[in-house]
Amino acid sequence: MAIEIFRRKEQKYLITKAQYRELVKQISPNMRPDKNGEDGQYTITSLYFESPDHKIYFETKNKLKYRQKLRLRVYDVTDMYGPAFFEVKQKHKKVVNKRRMVMPLGEAYRYLTNSPNLPLEEYETSNKQVLREIHYFRQLYHLYPEMIVSYDRHALHGIDDPDLRITCDFNLRCRNDDLSVEHGPFGRNFIDTNLVVLEVKVNDSVPLWLTRILQDLRCEQRGASKFCTSLELLKGEELPNGLIKEDIQLAGVI
Repeated sequence: MAIEIFRRKEQKYLITKAQYRELVKQISPNMRPDKNGEDGQYTITSLYFESPDHKIYFETKNKLKYRQKLRLRVYDVTDMYGPAFFEVKQKHKKVVNKRRMVMPLGEAYRYLTNSPNLPLEEYETSNKQVLREIHYFRQLYHLYPEMIVSYDRHALHGIDDPDLRITCDFNLRCRNDDLSVEHGPFGRNFIDTNLVVLEVKVNDSVPLWLTRILQDLRCEQRGASKFCTSLELLKGEELPNGLIKEDIQLAGVI
């Protein structure tokens, strides 16, 4: 979890738990559990930021060639002294770039509540350059804390190909009535609890053996934006163009 700057391609799928169980069984000769968590399983809680005109939402929903998000992420149970990951996720076409820094959660809150004119050198962080980029992004878009998204993750890495990574996310929840990430993962489910968001992450291309397994299991490749689906569920008609009900139905929420 300590990687601060990286670039990769991602393919997303929406699969059932039965497909997930069979997938893990079939890929086990070539994959190992992530070193984090217990047997590669842990919980993620992220505070997402939005602009007053919902620019982040519309950039993502309209699938602009270049779009980005800001989030503050913690893993499992933490407190004000635990590590928090401030991350800018940028996507250009199908390539994802992530730039993130680590700082104590209490320090992250101090940065968010202090005057934007306070020198950035005042903050304890693992990467001052990434902090400067985050600060510029916040000021340019007038970003503010919008909602929390949390889920349970099972992550695996390639045994012979360390750049191959697979993540399976369950029990996806969102909330906007309590924006404290240290309070843990809870909220409203925004995807059917029988569904799993599968992401295949590679530097170049998906290996042929994995492509064949995904095809044999009839895994449906589909972009499932956690940010957009959560915001549509939480804000509905408050969004300028109203709730896109069909998208929510397809995700299995209602």
